Amino acid sequence: MTALILVRHAKSDWGSPALDDHDRPLNARGLRDAPRQAARLAEAGVRPELILSSTALRARTTAGFFAEALGLEPELREELYGAPAGTLLATAADSGLRSVMVVAHDPGMTVLADRLSDGGIGHMPTCAVATFTWTTDDWEVATAVDPDSWAFDAPR
Repeated sequence: MTALILVRHAKSDWGSPALDDHDRPLNARGLRDAPRQAARLAEAGVRPELILSSTALRARTTAGFFAEALGLEPELREELYGAPAGTLLATAADSGLRSVMVVAHDPGMTVLADRLSDGGIGHMPTCAVATFTWTTDDWEVATAVDPDSWAFDAPR
């Protein structure tokens, strides 16, 4: 089985206009939602082998909450910052592992989640989690066909 878990970073703080986009931290809502979503995923028994995260502060912080809940260390990837859908999927597939979480940004996250869910996920709000599974163990096959199942969860 191959699994892809997409997590859009939690809500960030726009703060000072002088602050670089890459350096925006999570706001209070993001700091509340990320550990809750991470705990819900862990309680559901989802256990990726690897967490890949954008290098942006808001994504790294979100990934850190998931890593703590799942007992993993996130791997930071510059190419995930502002990445399009194809890059998000290819980066997961290139890992060679069967179960990968990707923590990144919109619009790439929404485009990929919507495509993999055949329009079922119209938008990935901040800290949303979308899980896609294929019965194959081969990413090359998985990236060429629709997932066998998918699930979606967003903060409430």
